[in-house]
Amino acid sequence: MQAITRLLPDAQFCRVVVHNGVVQLAGQPAKDRSASVKLQTTEILRSLDALLAKAGTDKSRLLSAVIHLADMRHKAEMDEAWITWVDPHNTPARAVVETRLGNLGSGVMIRVTAAL
Repeated sequence: MQAITRLLPDAQFCRVVVHNGVVQLAGQPAKDRSASVKLQTTEILRSLDALLAKAGTDKSRLLSAVIHLADMRHKAEMDEAWITWVDPHNTPARAVVETRLGNLGSGVMIRVTAAL
């Protein structure tokens, strides 16, 4: 049986789960919810970098990303930050969906999976 490693767990969820060579990150919101969607996205992407590193991987190993936007009218703004950050030679499968976010004031939340 393959081991499951859980990093940064709390009572509700775990921020990082590693199993069978795959790293799954919980959806990451920005802490500064008063910022623009572009700045929220930039903050989240820095957080993703740190969490991926903690798990022993990086953005060049991304498999998939799901980006939740509170308002699809901000997609171009989010994309500006994403395109600056993502490894252009190793882009993941990606979906962008509009949804009501549970973190009041959040404009964006991002969840990714990566290979080790």
